[in-house]
Amino acid sequence: MIASLLEFSLRQRALVIGLATLLCVAGVFAFQSIPIDAYPDVTNIQVQVLTDAPGLSPVEVERFITYPLELQMTGLPGLAEVRSLSKFAISQITVVFNDDVDIYFARQLVLERIMAAKKRLPEGLEPVMAPVSTGLGEVYQYYLEGPNATATDPAIVEAELTDQRTLQDWILRPLLKSVPGVIDVNGMGGFVKQYQVLVDPAKLRKFDLALHQVYDAVAKNNANAGGNVLERHGERAIVRGLGLIKSVNDIESIIVKESGGTPVFVRDVAEIRIGHAVRHGAAVLNGEREVVIGTVLMIREGNARQVVEAIKAKVDDLQQHHLLPSGTKILPFYDRIELVTAAIDTVRNALIEGIVLVAFVFFFFLGHVRSAIVVTATLIVTPLITFIVMRQVGLSANLMTLGGLAIAIGEIADGTLVVVENVYRHLALNNGASRKSTSEVILQAAKEVGRPILFGILIISVVFLPLMTLHGMEGKMFAPLAYTLVIALLASVVVTLTLTPVLASVMLRGDHLEETRLTRWMKAGYLPMITWTLRHRSLVLGGSTALVLLSVSLVPFIGREFIPILDEGALTPLIIRLPSVSLPESIEMEKRALRALRKFPEVRLAVGKIGRSEIANEPQEPNESDPVVLLHPRDTWTTARTKSDLVEAMRGRLAEIPGISFLMSQPIQQRVDELISGVKTEVAIKLFGDDLDVLKEKAEQIAAIMKTVEGVKDLRVEQIAGQPYLTVDIDRQKIARFGINVADVQEIVATAIGGEAATYVYEGERRFELTLRFPEPQRNSIGAIGEIRVKSASGALIPMSELATIEMREGPSRISREHVKRRIYIGFNVVGHDIGSVVEEGRKKLESLVHLPEGYQVTWGGAFENMERANARLLIIVPITLGLVFFLLVWTFHSLRYAALIVINLPFAAIGGVVSLWLSGEYLSVPASIGFIELFGLGVGNGIMLVSYINQLRNEGTQIDQAIVSGCVLRLRPVVMTMMTTLVGLLPLVLAQGIGAEVQRPLATVVIGGLFTSTSLTLVLLPVLYRWFAEKEAGKEHTPEWV
Repeated sequence: MIASLLEFSLRQRALVIGLATLLCVAGVFAFQSIPIDAYPDVTNIQVQVLTDAPGLSPVEVERFITYPLELQMTGLPGLAEVRSLSKFAISQITVVFNDDVDIYFARQLVLERIMAAKKRLPEGLEPVMAPVSTGLGEVYQYYLEGPNATATDPAIVEAELTDQRTLQDWILRPLLKSVPGVIDVNGMGGFVKQYQVLVDPAKLRKFDLALHQVYDAVAKNNANAGGNVLERHGERAIVRGLGLIKSVNDIESIIVKESGGTPVFVRDVAEIRIGHAVRHGAAVLNGEREVVIGTVLMIREGNARQVVEAIKAKVDDLQQHHLLPSGTKILPFYDRIELVTAAIDTVRNALIEGIVLVAFVFFFFLGHVRSAIVVTATLIVTPLITFIVMRQVGLSANLMTLGGLAIAIGEIADGTLVVVENVYRHLALNNGASRKSTSEVILQAAKEVGRPILFGILIISVVFLPLMTLHGMEGKMFAPLAYTLVIALLASVVVTLTLTPVLASVMLRGDHLEETRLTRWMKAGYLPMITWTLRHRSLVLGGSTALVLLSVSLVPFIGREFIPILDEGALTPLIIRLPSVSLPESIEMEKRALRALRKFPEVRLAVGKIGRSEIANEPQEPNESDPVVLLHPRDTWTTARTKSDLVEAMRGRLAEIPGISFLMSQPIQQRVDELISGVKTEVAIKLFGDDLDVLKEKAEQIAAIMKTVEGVKDLRVEQIAGQPYLTVDIDRQKIARFGINVADVQEIVATAIGGEAATYVYEGERRFELTLRFPEPQRNSIGAIGEIRVKSASGALIPMSELATIEMREGPSRISREHVKRRIYIGFNVVGHDIGSVVEEGRKKLESLVHLPEGYQVTWGGAFENMERANARLLIIVPITLGLVFFLLVWTFHSLRYAALIVINLPFAAIGGVVSLWLSGEYLSVPASIGFIELFGLGVGNGIMLVSYINQLRNEGTQIDQAIVSGCVLRLRPVVMTMMTTLVGLLPLVLAQGIGAEVQRPLATVVIGGLFTSTSLTLVLLPVLYRWFAEKEAGKEHTPEWV
């Protein structure tokens, strides 16, 4: 097959060059249309069920909403886990499915269970599913700025924030939702407009009215009616009854009752005004003022670049066509394209630098410009073909896929390099009477190395196939890298066996030296060394084994982690205050924190998001906030040189602010962490049990122990307690004495104190709640609530204080559940140490110092959980990979001995990888493990090259020792060149400092370090072992028919 392909290519040179040109053009267009994002989306398949429960405490939310829904979700097909969170007025249930379940099928299953559970829920509650988005879904965030942005008058500020929130909810949200790829727009901050009927209890007594009568009157006096049609005089008219409330005057004019022929209007018993709904959240800009913000959510599997570009075009259109009120502007503060561009630039630069360096190395070794041009051309064609295939199979261009391509540059060049080097050598020798045509020489040279090239690249490809079987976060992260790398390698095989010989026949003429001065110098040093090693086999083997054992002894000193944290170019310091803090006080504390951060010259903008947003997919309380802190480019920093140093300086500044604790994270990182494990930290200790008090006590004990572990930062115990409750504990004996029902008292609690929506007021397409409530002085204290009167069966008005015990108590602020059990977490980040060692030390201390009651258990989650799962998977994958490599080697040589010879060299290849990790301070992570897998593939490729050529010389009649020496000396240049091209191809990834370089660096570090020992030992140890493993008779190698 190889010979036929080579012959066809050299006969049809114009066709091959034309097809290559066509593929290059198609590749450029494919790259422009490929979905582009910063990172692969690692979010699991999950459906969030959100239920608004106005006024209900966390205990009631858990009992009446969360638990019945949770129970319904158990047993779903493909279910992985169920997590839930019960907080004031909101229930959030996260149903996680296995990765092979379709998201829309999962939503259908959840919807069916919601419908089945509704009859068990309190009346009027409607569970809804969160939008089909992911942890990477928040692609564009903006705030609104109006003409009164600098105003200080509270009335003017409130009016503008109310108008802006109305604009956000009723104009911007629908318009931006119409952008393709946008699933929803989440509003936050400002004041939600509300019509309020503030009922005076004294006037109710004066007119002998009950609160529910006013409520019913308002609710029933706000409707239109359809009277069908009226046909008369040959015409047909639609009959309408108009009775909708249009204004405050309409509400005031509603009749509640008639007394002695005189109507009692709503205005007689209440003040009607336009106010705002109870606020559960706010947004603060730069610590200076409140703003209204919007977060655009991208649909799952959307194209981030296209979606953000379409959003920006829509926003520009809105502002240019004056669709916004005069003086109002939409100002973005988070734009995913900035991150996408920075991450793509990192790998793009590494790719371009790699191509340039590889071409330079080739020229350096051959000293021949035209040969270097041939190699450079194939290095351009292969990535463009890869883009075509990526587009067809649905792979997006991101940090990992383009990183895979950058990593593969060295291997892509290897095949072309070996072909061109052999052609170069044969053409230099093609002289004298037996001179052949250039095409014949090129065909013979390409045939000579075609088979080892094919099998070498196939083996490197096979090495990466098991990575495609990784699951969870690591699978979503690194499987695309493996796919891209394998596609590029297979494309490079085709290019090497078709385009490379054609370009060589066009560009190379044989008018060059056989060897450069560098090659002669290398061979002059290598020949005596190989001769000496063959005479001292035992010594060489013993020394190599000692090096392997030495490198193994370094492994305990290398830290372990899951995946290096990606630098997003922005920070999110999660700030937590006491659960009892009010929203106004929380806003002031947030302003202080943001002002402290803004003092750093590196901070460009800081927007604080306090409490919960309109779509409560992240239901924070007013005591919690997750600001977005945007940073200037790193080359302008003055406070610190590295991000870790800057974060440490910010920790010190925030620690000076009393009343807050904080946790440093990043926008995408904290969102993904929470979606995957339910916790916003790198590591989480989850404590399961039933009693909240016991959970809190044991969690505090665990936290105190973890504080003593070096490397633990941002330690946080989940705040499940400390929420003040004003309880109205009804005395059933007392209410029975007055003939009052529990429902009568609860109606007062829900409506008079809590404020209940009676109906809605429509302003065109906009809809605003109309609520009834007592004025604030009549409901803002225990004494005032105790004075609220409840009508008895006899008509007497009984104070609430005589019917119930009214007092302040402390209770749970949130109740978290996982696997249908209550849990509390102790979360922390790891700084300056590896996660593996920190968790190992923490586990030992907890086992010896913490004694849990029966029925309570501890599990470790977060990034550590992912790391353990990935390590377990890799322990299976690596032996399988080595088995596949061995099988292919047996197939290549039809000899167990030669296959064993090459495989035995692989542990020696790992020496440099281990040493480079130890010297560089990088941790043994998933990327580093993948680096070792790639290193094995490269080691096998070099081994095939040497063994194949030695066998060829033996088949030609050369004695075994002479064949070993001649084969190694002749293959020295291509072996060293392949090492150098791979090394310089990866060098830009090791040196890169841009966004996203952290993930590729451990992989590149391992491969570069390992290449030195792998190549050195291939050239020294393999010849030594060959003599012992060689077949007694060379015999002709068997080649599979298809090859």
